Amino acid sequence: MENCASVDDFPSPRKLDSASASGIAVALPSVVAGVSLWWVPLERTREEVAHLALTLSPEERARAQKFGTEPLRERWIAGRASLRILLGQALAVAPSAVRLVRGRRGRPQVADHASLDFNVSHTCGMALIGIADALPAGARIGVDVEHGERRVNADGLSRKFLTERERGALTPLADDERRRAFLRLWTCKEAMSKATGDALSAPFRQLDVATEGGLALMNGPPPYMPKDWQLHAVAMPDGFLASVAIWQSAGIVATGSP
Repeated sequence: MENCASVDDFPSPRKLDSASASGIAVALPSVVAGVSLWWVPLERTREEVAHLALTLSPEERARAQKFGTEPLRERWIAGRASLRILLGQALAVAPSAVRLVRGRRGRPQVADHASLDFNVSHTCGMALIGIADALPAGARIGVDVEHGERRVNADGLSRKFLTERERGALTPLADDERRRAFLRLWTCKEAMSKATGDALSAPFRQLDVATEGGLALMNGPPPYMPKDWQLHAVAMPDGFLASVAIWQSAGIVATGSP
């Protein structure tokens, strides 16, 4: 990645024994009613990481110890703790009281709160957290973020992940414009795959996304039916690109701790 945002641009965390998000995340403009978006720096000092870790469950602390390197461990703790603080704020409970479980296909969700959903995406030492707390019961959110200057083989990846119509729309564009257009489409498809829990097993080449005049899913196999989806571009700082997907038809059953 290139031209990543500096954590110096964001405030340091303050007292974390309440559900306040102050100092932990920067609020981004909402793209749809009922959805809040947060921009979270993951690079923290050792002291800050130790303080953030106090919000984690015993299982989460044990999971953190399994990361192979200290930087990976610390970034995971910062991201997970920030998520707990933001969810606690939404639920009006302490961060440590938020109960996270695994739902369909292992997708994390909040236990006993069908009307609240969340999703997280990471890049360049930052995290984008989306929290939907006023959508119809069963609706699910997916988010994805990339840096706009990420160097990718847009032509090769387009053949692998884009529909014929999408590839045709990108063909006449200049190289850099085509690369950025691919990244926009990819964030849309990745956000949808995260809303369903399909992740990289999603049928990306069958998901036909239009970007002209706004983002929209034009075609796709079940459960990617256009009538059930909303796609939104996020106004991001520092050259990042992000998209939000809202899935309006989802039956989720919790299966255990995440």
